[in-house]
Amino acid sequence: MDFRQLGSTGPRVSAIGLGAMGMSGMYGPADETESIATVHAAMDAGVTLIDTGDFYGMGHNELLIRDALRSSGRDRGEVQISVKFGALRDADGGWLGNDARPQAVKNFLAYSLRRLGTDHIDIYRPARLDPAVPIEETVGAIAEQIQAGHVRHIGLSEVGAETLRRAHAVHPIADLQIEYSLISRGIEAEILPTARELGIGITAYGVLSRGLISGHWRADQATAPGDFRGISPRFAAGNVDTNLRLVEALRAVAEAKGATVAQTAIAWVLAQGESIVPLVGARRRERLSEALGALDLKLGADDLAAIEAAVPAGAAAGDRYAAAQMAHLDSEK
Repeated sequence: MDFRQLGSTGPRVSAIGLGAMGMSGMYGPADETESIATVHAAMDAGVTLIDTGDFYGMGHNELLIRDALRSSGRDRGEVQISVKFGALRDADGGWLGNDARPQAVKNFLAYSLRRLGTDHIDIYRPARLDPAVPIEETVGAIAEQIQAGHVRHIGLSEVGAETLRRAHAVHPIADLQIEYSLISRGIEAEILPTARELGIGITAYGVLSRGLISGHWRADQATAPGDFRGISPRFAAGNVDTNLRLVEALRAVAEAKGATVAQTAIAWVLAQGESIVPLVGARRRERLSEALGALDLKLGADDLAAIEAAVPAGAAAGDRYAAAQMAHLDSEK
């Protein structure tokens, strides 16, 4: 396993991290036994960064990670757990907004520590900017939990460059978690340069655009109940055909390198800088194994040019979220 420093103040982590969201129903039903086996396989392969959210399955994801870590027999210090908090949900899985008040930071953290069965969280971050709470107050509250020993580092998620600067002025930010892939390149204009200037790492999620550019998705593929790809603009009729044509162009580049489409897409993200750590959302061991193969794929200047020609910036059809969700993204303003 290769390792990367997550920002100038963050931890040293595996060059690829495991995103656990899909193990708790966000992409439809998942097999819990296979999910735990996938976490074990990731750790066996040297993956040290595991990303979750307290609202994934309304706590289910944190409990699953707890069980996976306990059954692995590994020491807690061998992994870094990244937790997003603040997204509010109801009993039917609906979304109710975000709460990042200082008192909410303490409350959500207490529950996460109990569910994860740990005395600290390595990177703690609000899932989205709470428009009712200045980011300085949220970051200050997490900094207090660092002083108390419950948190090691502060991260942010889906915020813009201005918010990143304001937050970093209160306490060093280890990393910004944000969508970044061949077909989601909005961070390149301002957010990524700002993060680099401030010494803030990037944990890139959606590197395969939720399976759309994995090389495995079909235009006629049905989504299961609860799979939010069913309402994602990029998977909508018409848009999905355009996007899959980009995938086929990428496939030609990948095959010339003796690699899969997924490996090529992940390797492209890895090649964008040592400060970037892709998160792969594998739910099964075979998908994890394929994704980790990206570490062996070295892309030269000619390869990167061929990839750019196959999937030009801005070529994707459809926004990365539905309109209501896009409105909550500080990173898109």
